[in-house]
Amino acid sequence: MSSSSSDVVVDSAPTAPTPPRALPNGLAAFLVFLSSGAVLVLETVSLRLVGPYVGVTLQVTSSVIGMALAAIAYGAWMGGFLADRRDPRTLLAPALVLAGIATAVTLPVVRYAGEALRGGAASAVLLLTALAVLVPAALLAGVTPLVVKLQLADLRRTGQVVGRLSGIGTLGGITATMVTGFVLVAALPSTVIVLGLAALLGATGLALGVYLRRRAGTGLPGPARAKAALAVLGLAGAGLATVAPNPCDVETAYHCARVEVDPQWTQGRTLYLNSAEHSYVDLADPTHLKYAYTQWMGLVADAAAPKGQRLDALHLGGGGFTMPRYLTATRPGTANLVFEIDGGLVELDRRELGVRTGPELRAAVGDARVLLDAEPTDSRDLIVGDAFGHLVVPWHLATREMAAEIRRVLRPDGIYVQNVIDLPPDRFIRAELATVAAEFRHVALVAPPGAIAGRYGSNFLIVGSDAPLPLARIQVGLRTLPEQASLLHDDELTAYVGDALVLTDDYAPVDQLLATA
Repeated sequence: MSSSSSDVVVDSAPTAPTPPRALPNGLAAFLVFLSSGAVLVLETVSLRLVGPYVGVTLQVTSSVIGMALAAIAYGAWMGGFLADRRDPRTLLAPALVLAGIATAVTLPVVRYAGEALRGGAASAVLLLTALAVLVPAALLAGVTPLVVKLQLADLRRTGQVVGRLSGIGTLGGITATMVTGFVLVAALPSTVIVLGLAALLGATGLALGVYLRRRAGTGLPGPARAKAALAVLGLAGAGLATVAPNPCDVETAYHCARVEVDPQWTQGRTLYLNSAEHSYVDLADPTHLKYAYTQWMGLVADAAAPKGQRLDALHLGGGGFTMPRYLTATRPGTANLVFEIDGGLVELDRRELGVRTGPELRAAVGDARVLLDAEPTDSRDLIVGDAFGHLVVPWHLATREMAAEIRRVLRPDGIYVQNVIDLPPDRFIRAELATVAAEFRHVALVAPPGAIAGRYGSNFLIVGSDAPLPLARIQVGLRTLPEQASLLHDDELTAYVGDALVLTDDYAPVDQLLATA
């Protein structure tokens, strides 16, 4: 009795598993575009969230970028790992819903943690930026490999599918970066942006779950109690965000700003930018200069020209407009032009600090370096440099090229005063003195003796001019001030500066020079 070999072959032939049904191309592109863009929205807004607590420095910016990249790398790896072990259709909706919940929870977590982690310590910066970015960005980064897995039904089109979706993800990131930086941050508070993004992600996840369940019997897995728990968690995160401590009265395009009334003087106002005490304004008496460095500025201005003589003054950085108000009050007819990069801050000053622009006080909104290029040569008697990003002079305003532009705009006997903050070992103030001295013939420094000795951090005031400085008058004036200050010039200043680096547009490591360790 014989058997048919053909029958055996037919009966034992393996049946190829049916691959998961691919998503419609439009839906796949949307999910990749949305998830990739949401990561970049989180990255951009995270700088706004952590800035009030740890500042907006190069280290903070680098930390946010690094944490976002780490989240993208880990999330993409984990998404690909899970996509090979489970049907991606069962994971997509939960990933988006969880990302929405994590985004909502980010707000209260950062604000409560930020109160405990205030300061610029590297550990605080790394921990706070990790809390702001890691979890939601990792969940979002896992979406793309899940979508790619679903679309790879035909291995002959692998390169085309992966390339197309990678390109769409990149376009999503670019679009989100531009829209957030140019539109959202200028138009909406960070709270609204974050909660709006959380709602969008959550709603998209829920809608996708319904769609996939109707289409293929998949979607949000698990019992109804688990789904309800997720919903409650998301609502709780949003609710906590509304009651979490908010350090801002107003969020401008550049600052978290608030104005507080002086508890000892009802007409006194203190302006805080990113939680740093920035300016003090006496609404009743513009000649009242509370901070020592503003007193030094006023003293140099008073020593530079006869009392009451009008000046043509240019201010690089507005803050609370303390010095323009002082010059207008002490020298009627003085023409003050203020370059302030933050238009929202100018509006806040008008509302809360009594700033009134007009012929004697004009405010130009824009970057001081850019605006200075348009100023006529030999047009100003006094230029005041008081621009800061948190507690740091922006690097492009601290270079020799910037000092050369300031020298060009000053009249031959004009004076430049620059406010600098530094901490021991005082590498930045020495470098900035060397930089200003590379352009101006005469340079001096005003600062507390203890700060010059390197015992503590402080404000320092650099004074530069091509004409001999009124050193004797400045020295006499310093003795009348409530806080002791020293005046360094000539050989003493040369010894203090030593061989410090001259900062240039090509090399100006300002943040690194300010590092205390």
